[in-house]
Amino acid sequence: MGRETGNDGFVSMVDENKKIIYKILHLYTNSADLQRDLEQEILLQLYLSFPKFKNESKISTWIYRVALNTAISFLRKERKYSANNVSYDQSVFEIADHTENSAFGEHLKLLYRQIDGMNNFDKALLLLYLDDKSHREISQIMGISESNVGTKINRLKLKLKEKNTNL
Repeated sequence: MGRETGNDGFVSMVDENKKIIYKILHLYTNSADLQRDLEQEILLQLYLSFPKFKNESKISTWIYRVALNTAISFLRKERKYSANNVSYDQSVFEIADHTENSAFGEHLKLLYRQIDGMNNFDKALLLLYLDDKSHREISQIMGISESNVGTKINRLKLKLKEKNTNL
């Protein structure tokens, strides 16, 4: 995307990257009301930060970072005022229909339940990994080193594998 300035550039940037925002909204809550509130907060933070974006990273990397940080902060504040649990929405990864393989569907449901039980940091890390982001991009978004990304992803894989073999 060419770097446009002003409101047209912002609207264009949001439109081209709306799937990222959608994934984060559905990853951190399944409440329609909270999703609308969180979406507004993410868009506000992106709008306020947009003039400061310097093209030092890909725009999608920057959007992930702003949106994930906003979501985690927003939900921390929200939990102080609400007893609602943050749940995982299966539509986040837009996985194709695999009805011909019911075993695959059951494994997928199990994976979603396990992701739902993770802390916010691990959910975000797994989202980025499953979204085929490189370790470098993940490190930029999450604010950790590339080697730490690899270590954490391997630990998450082992944890998921261990849970699945114990069933």
